[in-house]
Amino acid sequence: MEKQIAQILLDLNAVQIKTNPPFTWTSGIKSPIYCDNRLVISDVEGRRKVVAGFIKLVENLDFDVLGGTATAGIPWASFLAEELDLPMIYIRGGAKKHGKQNQIEGSLKKGQKVLIVEDLISTGKSSIEAAAAVREAGGEVKDVIAIFTYELLKGIEAFAQADLRFHTLTDFPTLIGITDLDEATKENVLEFAQDPASWGDNL
Repeated sequence: MEKQIAQILLDLNAVQIKTNPPFTWTSGIKSPIYCDNRLVISDVEGRRKVVAGFIKLVENLDFDVLGGTATAGIPWASFLAEELDLPMIYIRGGAKKHGKQNQIEGSLKKGQKVLIVEDLISTGKSSIEAAAAVREAGGEVKDVIAIFTYELLKGIEAFAQADLRFHTLTDFPTLIGITDLDEATKENVLEFAQDPASWGDNL
């Protein structure tokens, strides 16, 4: 499944690899990879395969509610909640400044087990903040799912510190493995996950 999902992302240009020159993130970090998994929601066949993959991915997880992160996780939580016949909520990055000032939208009862749904995991910041909001509201969170992870060392460490497990349909090494990059370039690109801030210095 990992290779099939990675191929879908590449075919849709949802994930692009470029080393000469690399992409430049807003932070100024030089990166060999650019992700826009939102493109997958517009492709019917790709969307179906991702949802089917998620259903298989979560079959041994314990949860009562799907919790999509705003905004990229919302459609995937919606698709999955419909397929699994389960309730859904979504979690904002922060409380609204008006109205009821909710951070969590939908109905969450104390003690309910929430599965956080993302489209992408990098540093883990949005997932961890969403889990913290759910816990503060009385829900339980143990797991996060996403389509893709960069497998950044910083993100792996952050999840462990937050007492969260993450599960993804595919990952950075799998995706790089099916590209037509030469072996030396693949090895260089994979080093990005270990130290993104200094990776561009090696070019």
